[in-house]
Amino acid sequence: MVIKSLEHISFDSIITCFFKAFENYFVPLPNNKDLFKARWENAGVNFKYSYGMFDGDQLIAFIIHAIDYRKGHKTAFNTGTGVLPGYRGQRIVQKLYDAAIPELKKHDITRCTLEVITQNNNAIKAYKRIGFKITKEYHCYNGSIAHIEPNSNTQIKQVTSSEIDWESLPRQEVYSWDHQKETLKKSDFTLFKVFYDDQWESYFIMDTSRGYIAQFDVLVHSNNVWDRLFQSIRKLAHNIKVNNVDSKIEAKIATLKRVHLPHIIDQYEMELFI
Repeated sequence: MVIKSLEHISFDSIITCFFKAFENYFVPLPNNKDLFKARWENAGVNFKYSYGMFDGDQLIAFIIHAIDYRKGHKTAFNTGTGVLPGYRGQRIVQKLYDAAIPELKKHDITRCTLEVITQNNNAIKAYKRIGFKITKEYHCYNGSIAHIEPNSNTQIKQVTSSEIDWESLPRQEVYSWDHQKETLKKSDFTLFKVFYDDQWESYFIMDTSRGYIAQFDVLVHSNNVWDRLFQSIRKLAHNIKVNNVDSKIEAKIATLKRVHLPHIIDQYEMELFI
């Protein structure tokens, strides 16, 4: 078996291996090639710095890296690692990273990050052996929002992505790679500002076609501000998906519980400096 860059491997070969590797995963993934192609492009995936293990001509394992400057470092974000079922238990992820890290260093990449489901003990052990450390815990939600009594003094203003003033949005450092501004600037998300008595008090960024919320937060601290935020979200979508809410933001977590949005699964963010 040989390890090499995925730069010259067809997208169809990569995505076919990806879907096979994630069959019977902790959460079902949508079997939609176009969705993942767009998601990886928005995230900044560069197949030159992504690596696969091959058994003959067959791709049997992979690390797909997005490359960008984040938090002051040229960073390789592992947006997907997989090994086909028949090849597991051979420490292939370790071997992929052993091959990848020297190549990443040659191109001035100093930081590697990834996200892993907290129940995936085998993967977590493998990443820790490589040297990754847990830096954050995220909660993921998906389902229907409970009814919130509407307030007639609440208004919503839609802002296109090109008009977003990112400096005005709080706590940008708490978001995961796919929800950071560098990714969202290239994505089909819309910012919605929520006003109460003509004061801008909260916002959410959502792909309305999927009910997928990338960011949400409040700008002021007043009575019922979180409820008014979710009342506004519910006007646009009763069923929503919210991934990777930082567990340290207690007000967010408490609100998601209060609106009875089903808590699906948790993830760790892990980091390695190279």
